[in-house]
Amino acid sequence: MSETEMEGCLEGRIEAILYVAGEPVLLDELARALDISRPALDAALSRLRDEYDFGQRGFVLRVFGGHVQLATRPLYAEDVVRLLQPVQKQSLSQAMLETLAVIAYRQPVTKAEVEQVRGVKCDYSVQTLSAKGMICELGRKDAVGRPILYGTTDKFLQHFGLTDLEELPPLPEPAPAEESGGELIS
Repeated sequence: MSETEMEGCLEGRIEAILYVAGEPVLLDELARALDISRPALDAALSRLRDEYDFGQRGFVLRVFGGHVQLATRPLYAEDVVRLLQPVQKQSLSQAMLETLAVIAYRQPVTKAEVEQVRGVKCDYSVQTLSAKGMICELGRKDAVGRPILYGTTDKFLQHFGLTDLEELPPLPEPAPAEESGGELIS
């Protein structure tokens, strides 16, 4: 097979691997499996993404945190849900979402620092988010007791459809405190 024919087949080879894997695949592992360079892989992925978007195909190519995955195009998600009802979705409680938000924006952060922001204990939320693979231990803080530092994972990025943490929406600016006779109005 000529080099041009192999290049033309590259997208098909990538699709086959991603389809069979069903889960996110590390970009470096994919390049290694295909015996190509990362720049060649990145170019092929870009061509595939453009092809899928132009044709409004039923799936999209998601690249996040050093991984790549085929996923259902959001436009067609309702059709898939209707067919596969009931869909088991990984639910996150309000407390877990709040805990996750604090960790995402302030990482690396200790559990005590999360609790200080939220004003409540977050043992269960941290334990559950860790078990779900949404957060992980990043190390220990150089402080008394050497508390664990937490941060988000690639699974967090995948769950929220982010490529990296830079895509998190900006935090709202705090409202200026209104003053009346030296006392704060709340």
